[in-house]
Amino acid sequence: MSTACRQLHSVCQTSGIAEQQLDGGIANAGQVVRAGPHVLRPSSPHSGSIHVFLRAVKDFGFEGAPTPVGIDEDGRERLVFIEGDVPVAPYPDWSQSDTALASIARLLRGLHDAAREFDPQGLTWNDGLADPAGGTLVCHNDVELSNVVFRDGIAVALLDFEFAAPGRPVYDLAQLARLCVPIEDDFDQERIGWLPADRPPRLRLIADAYGLDRDGRAELLTAINDALARIEAAARRSMDEGGPNTVATMNRRGGIEKFDRRRRWWTTHHDQFAAALL
Repeated sequence: MSTACRQLHSVCQTSGIAEQQLDGGIANAGQVVRAGPHVLRPSSPHSGSIHVFLRAVKDFGFEGAPTPVGIDEDGRERLVFIEGDVPVAPYPDWSQSDTALASIARLLRGLHDAAREFDPQGLTWNDGLADPAGGTLVCHNDVELSNVVFRDGIAVALLDFEFAAPGRPVYDLAQLARLCVPIEDDFDQERIGWLPADRPPRLRLIADAYGLDRDGRAELLTAINDALARIEAAARRSMDEGGPNTVATMNRRGGIEKFDRRRRWWTTHHDQFAAALL
C-alpha cells in the first residue's frame, strides 16, 4: 500500500463498483471502504454539519481535507478519496520522524486558519472529544497518524472529522500532542509500535511548527490535561455503551487500564515537558 488511504482488504461488489475495505478506526472499524474515486463510511447525525464545514474550509483555501460528495441512500457518507500513505499501527519508522510530526502541526495550523472564517452556529456536532472549555473554532479533535495522509513523508491531508466540534485551537493541538508525541506510558508506546524517543522535545517541535506563542505554550500544558481527561471519559463511556466490536477493539489497544498508566506517566514527566516548552 504505497498510494492508498490505509491498507485495502476484502473486496465486495455493490452496484457494479468494487468496494475495498480500509483499515483503521475504532467505532467504524471494518465499515470504511473505497469505491473507485470515493470513500464510503457510516454517517452520523452530524455528517451534514461536517460536510458544510469541509466545503467551507476548502472554499477558504484549505486543501488538506476530504471533499464531501453527500449521503447515499443506504445512509453512508461519500467523500472524495485522497491518494497517499496513511500509517496504521504498528506505525512505520518514517511516520514517526520529527519531519512528519512538524508537517502535521503545520497542516493543523492551516486547518485552523481556514476555520476562523467559518461560523458553526446553528449546526450540530459530536461532543465526545470536544474541548470541555468550549470555543467557536471548529477543531478536528482526533489527529492521530491513521487520520493523516502523507506523501513522501509529509502530511498533506487530515481524515475522519467524525469528532469535529467547536473549541479552542490549543485544545486541538493538545490532542495532536497526546496522540503523536505521544503522551503515553512506555509500555503502551511500545505496544502500539512507537519507537523510543525523547518526547518533551517532540512537544516543543509541535509548538514551534504550529507557531504557538509564549502564552499559548503555557496554555498547551493545561489543554493536554483536559485532553487526557476527555479521552479517558469518552473511552469509559464507549466501553459501557458500545457493542462487542468497540469493546474488542479497545481491548486490543490496551484496555481501559492504559488510561491509568497514561495518567501516572504524564504526572511523573509533566515538569520535563514544561521545561521543553520554555
